[in-house]
Amino acid sequence: MEIDNEFRNYIRPLSNEEFEKLEASILSEGIRDPLVIWQGILLDGYHRYKIAQEHGLEYKTVEVELPDRDAAKEWILVNQLGRRNLTEQEASYYRGKLYESRKLNHGGDRKSTGNNFPLKNTADTIGDEYGVTGRTVKNDAQFSKAVDKVAIEIGEEAKQAILLGKAGVPKERVEQLIDIKQKAPEFIEPILKGNIGLQEALKAIKKIEREKEIEETLAEIESNAFTPPSKKYDVIVIDPPWPYGTDYDPDGRRSASPYPEMSLEDIKAIQLPSANDCVLWLWTTHKFMRYSFDILDSWGFRDVAILTWVKNRMGLGSWLRSQSEFCIMAIKGHPKVNLTNQTTVIYGEMREHSRKPDEFYKLVDSLCVGYKIDWFSREKREGWDQYGAEYDKFVGN
Repeated sequence: MEIDNEFRNYIRPLSNEEFEKLEASILSEGIRDPLVIWQGILLDGYHRYKIAQEHGLEYKTVEVELPDRDAAKEWILVNQLGRRNLTEQEASYYRGKLYESRKLNHGGDRKSTGNNFPLKNTADTIGDEYGVTGRTVKNDAQFSKAVDKVAIEIGEEAKQAILLGKAGVPKERVEQLIDIKQKAPEFIEPILKGNIGLQEALKAIKKIEREKEIEETLAEIESNAFTPPSKKYDVIVIDPPWPYGTDYDPDGRRSASPYPEMSLEDIKAIQLPSANDCVLWLWTTHKFMRYSFDILDSWGFRDVAILTWVKNRMGLGSWLRSQSEFCIMAIKGHPKVNLTNQTTVIYGEMREHSRKPDEFYKLVDSLCVGYKIDWFSREKREGWDQYGAEYDKFVGN
């Protein structure tokens, strides 16, 4: 008797408990049902045949007449669908395989004809046979294809875990197991055993990827220390990455910082390429206002005014909801400043995290003259040099 591996893969496997019960029954009562063969190839009775071989038991066979190999495959699928103990996933898988088999043999999902009967396509016909809709049958076909892909990429144990319902993977998301296998293979076994859900695993993988990205970014920053430009600047705008104590997240989650933070000591240690006569604009918030003046002292600047940016909507706040941000105007030496009627308030729209309003730069351009640099800048601006948000990039004009 021949065992055909392709045919064998269509047969529903037994769990260890099911196999042990079948073995105990056969050892007690013998093999009562005959094994089904076609042209010497076993079609039904694989488990009974295995037990017979292991224990030297007798068995009977019955031959079925089928026109070809495709008909033999369909016979197996129909026989499997007739079992009473199929899981929902198994029934879906076999319906899908049956649909693909019939569609291939009939030259597509064509409608069948009959006297005085409405035309029906292959999916609807199978749906009527098994009490589901034609649309469900077509979805079953997609599911069966996905399961077969998983079997190829991950292994038969993954296929069986899905079909037996051990792995809590929605049918429409089965192929995501392949992505997980490639990105984080350590999650496959817990998913297949039902110890972790697919969505939970995907979230964990995303977190791992984010942490890895952060580590790589920080390593790149550390290994590419910024070399200040050779020229000196008459005007410097700086928006330091103040140490709020939040996690760095390049994706910009609301509760995290989209850039790595610096300690107050590291900020104080920044060597600004300032001219002897220079205007400095230091952005800060209420939390770090008290530290800003000490930092200005260490940089050799003295404060002369505080500009308040009134935003168009409220932000967060522990005691009061914040709707403002501050920029300290400080000078060194005797810089050239075009005196105007500018007040200590500007109004501007709140946009991306830490991005300052265009109204601010218009104000600085109108007041200050000379070479300008935007330190820790998040965008390129005409007439300004930039030191980028990545902290290791200098863009000059």
